[in-house]
Amino acid sequence: MEEGLLLVRESHEKKRKIIILEEMKRVSYIAGPMVAVLLSQYLHQVVTQMMAGHLGELYLSSTALAISLSTVTGYSFLMGMASALETISGQAYGAQQYKKLGTQTYTAIFSLALVCIPISILWINMGQVLVFIGQDPSIAHEAGRFSTCLVPGLFAYAILQPLNRYFQVQSLVMPMVLSSCTSLCIHILLCWLLVYKSSLKNLGAAISMSICIWLNAIFLALFMKFSPSCEATRSPLSMEIFHGIAEFFRFAIPSATMTCLGWWSLELQILLSGLLPNPELETSVLSVCLTTTSTLFSMPYGIGAAASTRVSNELGAGNSQRARTAAGAAMIFAAANGLIVSSVLFGTRRVFGYCFSSEKEVIDYVTTLAPLVCVNVILDSLQGGLSGIARGCGWQHIGAGVNLAAFYLIGIPISAILGFWLQMRGRGLWIGIICGAIVQFALLAIITGCTNWEKQANKARERLSESNFKVVDGANVDERLLN
Repeated sequence: MEEGLLLVRESHEKKRKIIILEEMKRVSYIAGPMVAVLLSQYLHQVVTQMMAGHLGELYLSSTALAISLSTVTGYSFLMGMASALETISGQAYGAQQYKKLGTQTYTAIFSLALVCIPISILWINMGQVLVFIGQDPSIAHEAGRFSTCLVPGLFAYAILQPLNRYFQVQSLVMPMVLSSCTSLCIHILLCWLLVYKSSLKNLGAAISMSICIWLNAIFLALFMKFSPSCEATRSPLSMEIFHGIAEFFRFAIPSATMTCLGWWSLELQILLSGLLPNPELETSVLSVCLTTTSTLFSMPYGIGAAASTRVSNELGAGNSQRARTAAGAAMIFAAANGLIVSSVLFGTRRVFGYCFSSEKEVIDYVTTLAPLVCVNVILDSLQGGLSGIARGCGWQHIGAGVNLAAFYLIGIPISAILGFWLQMRGRGLWIGIICGAIVQFALLAIITGCTNWEKQANKARERLSESNFKVVDGANVDERLLN
């Protein structure tokens, strides 16, 4: 009897391991290319900052400030709103309601284009805003000119982000890889030409960035329009686009809040660094560190995107245990990524500063902050996976509350105390970031660990109930046939 039970347990354990390995393969199939996509898209900003940074300290600090504020007030907001599609489109795809994806993508593009109008007005007046809040006038003037040249690319970004989610939730990652890598290569050459071979200087970097975001969006739109791979999910333009606006904003607002609260807290450190003694040095160094972590965050964000896709697809299909397994597999990858990347960064701590500046004072300061940056990379990797799981489940409102508590009640106050009151300057600001990240990770880990996955699958069914389909044992069955 005991031997029989032992054999049954061994059989169940073997099956469980096989399922975990299969899910890890699926997650890696999405995560690997998504890392390449996100990294290449973010490198548009990094290349822009590098090219302008070698023009001098003023250009480095003003470009860093302009990109930082553009991210805070525009890119992060649009990216966060588009993340709503990871929930509604991801679960719709899992439930085999394919035509919804095209309509939801058009709805998101229309909605984000409307949001771009007030953002563009703010960007055009960025210089005056920076002077008003106490930034150095010379830095503020250059940053204002730079952000104005980024406005055309803002509307392209509103098209690009929903298209990214359209392909992501279907696990069609290779078109995004090809498109984003191609546009990055064009940006490197075009940016070099406009910055160093024309009279535009740092403004040439902004113009090149806008052009290449448009190219990326156009490439993906053409693939969506003509590729046979998108035939099932492609839908015609119709009035149905406007019918889905309310549903989109219902998820987009908390999704944007979740993304922006975390992102803004980091960008706020750049503004605080501008109020420290020697603001050009402090802003330059903090921007280098923040750009480094943001670049490396493309890896955990890619893992989070894979987690969001797999979790939302399985919840939409009614497979609660598969969703749980996908979440666990994603966290294994997230932990491994954090340890490996932080180790490499620590080993190159005396080198990576040269990528952004030729000033020895900047490079030495970056080297002293490198160990703290490595700790932040580990925490970013873990929370990136957990945030992806939250998006797949539709927990954006919970994630927003977590980020509010972690960074605005804990992280930023600690940064202010250490940086200004205890006069630890940039080191103190970065320690505050780490404290906020620790709290963020702990809260998200507790929430995910206590999740009732069957309940989440039921919620996904309720969201999709208006389609007259019900999920039975992971398969779609017309509800009318069940009655």
